[in-house]
Amino acid sequence: MIRTFRPALRLTILAASAGLTACASKGPVTTGSTYPMTVPERHPIVLTDSPRNLDVFITGTGHIDPRQADDVDGFLTEYRRYGRGVLVLEVPRGSQVPGGAVERTLERLRQRAAARGVGPREIVIAPYPVANVAVSAPVRLSFQRMQAKVAGACGLWPQDLGSSNAGFNTRNEPYWNLGCATQSNVASQIADPVDLVRGRQEGRIDTVTRTQNLIDLRTGKDPSTTWKQDGRASVKNQVAQ
Repeated sequence: MIRTFRPALRLTILAASAGLTACASKGPVTTGSTYPMTVPERHPIVLTDSPRNLDVFITGTGHIDPRQADDVDGFLTEYRRYGRGVLVLEVPRGSQVPGGAVERTLERLRQRAAARGVGPREIVIAPYPVANVAVSAPVRLSFQRMQAKVAGACGLWPQDLGSSNAGFNTRNEPYWNLGCATQSNVASQIADPVDLVRGRQEGRIDTVTRTQNLIDLRTGKDPSTTWKQDGRASVKNQVAQ
């Protein structure tokens, strides 16, 4: 016995099977991540190993002036405390500065480094070509250390703040570059990047001072410090007057 299907029933079966096939091939549905609304989410501060640089400008006689001497001393102290690897001194080649001045500057830098505990084995001297002889070519000091930096680059504008991106404007979301410069400034002021990861250990308490302060409080005395300058009256008395 041969069964025949009516056209309407045949179309219904085909439509149902096509719908099941589409559902089976589509796969799981996932939702996208939410837009980072806060500044730390868009521009997080991370710890990274990056170079620390200092340019020492060469004078005609090859001496290091007091201002640059202080910069060099601070740079060497930072290297001894946080530096990783060697201290690199890049010397210009092909500049208008006489070679004797360059050598004298390099020798004075070696002497200052040795005075602060940086041995000759920790120093690497390498030349670099001068691209423009009209521009001052310094001796470049550099070393690697862990620093706090913003994870991405500032100055990016992925959204159009004008009228062409109506969807972004109606959602009232902060634009991507907002707060990036502030985060970069904060990161550059961090002396020890480890402070961003964990707090420091507590130091020893001053038992003598604490005991004296408790005695003063119990006897009705003011435990605060009296500060004087140049033999004048204390700041506390001047404020009280």
